[in-house]
Amino acid sequence: MSKPRIWYLPTRSHTAGVFKDETYRRLLASFDVVVNETDRALTADEVEEGIAGFDGLVTGWGVMPLSGTTLERADRLKFVVHSAGSVKYLFTSEMVAGHLAPRGIRVVSARGAIALNVAEHAVGALIMMSRRWVHDALNIRNRGMWRDPDKNWSNQFLRGSVVGIVSASMVGREVIRLLQPFNVRILVFDPYLGDWDAGRMNVERVDLNTLFETSDMVTIHAPSIPETERMIGTEQLRLLRDDAVLVNTSRGSVLDHDALYEEANSGRIQVQLDVTTPEPLPPDHRLRGLPNVVITPHSSGTGAYGHLEIGEITLSALEHFFSGREPVPGEVDLQNWARIA
Repeated sequence: MSKPRIWYLPTRSHTAGVFKDETYRRLLASFDVVVNETDRALTADEVEEGIAGFDGLVTGWGVMPLSGTTLERADRLKFVVHSAGSVKYLFTSEMVAGHLAPRGIRVVSARGAIALNVAEHAVGALIMMSRRWVHDALNIRNRGMWRDPDKNWSNQFLRGSVVGIVSASMVGREVIRLLQPFNVRILVFDPYLGDWDAGRMNVERVDLNTLFETSDMVTIHAPSIPETERMIGTEQLRLLRDDAVLVNTSRGSVLDHDALYEEANSGRIQVQLDVTTPEPLPPDHRLRGLPNVVITPHSSGTGAYGHLEIGEITLSALEHFFSGREPVPGEVDLQNWARIA
């Protein structure tokens, strides 16, 4: 029996970053793989011209978006695995509705691997900001001050706190899992979270304003879709209690930056942003200068642990799909395409 024919589009540098050597060797041995031997992204025309005859396609960071014509010429294509995070840039909604769904072409994203890194960053940021580590470190380094007598201590750190999770997304759920040892009460705002899932995760479903009013700390994990544009603004931010911590590792568009500045400028809340709109923020942006706002350069998804899990998910998804095993790890629900990040 012939092996499924797979076109592997990512570059050598991408492969080195997301595959363990043994995992990549297994991929090459298990399938009839045609590898992109260059260290450049193939053009859209090259992919369009070469797609015929392949059963599966592996994409990744740097791979160009696919076109409708490419899918028309993909006469045998059954399966696409994106060896990276968000897969949404690869296909338009029209391509999903007109090609992928009707033809039963299934799609996988390794976003679950990226979620591991992002969730670790989010939990670390909750601890860092509540304990004012950056404030103390900069005082000692730049001002020669051992203890700041004017520092406003809340003494409410992560353990025993009320943590609000905005969106029980893949990252949000990993944050919930990581928070379990800290004896926290977890509130979740997510209109798509059902009672059964909430009970299974031992979290409380609340509306957005209740979450902001009740939480000691809030961490945002909502996707960037039209419904979430500036979803969090003046109304919610004013509800935060004094010394509350706010962390955003999702997308900058979810948070109204003007409203955030007005509230953060009072000094009464601590903010950590790994994402902003735009990115990077202009050098003279007002948020950059606030001592209670710590900005990182959209780096929460980086890290060897999560990145090497991308290769494991990629291979596992291919093995499951072409051997008929269900469920397929990382599969994207095409029916909910509009809601995914």
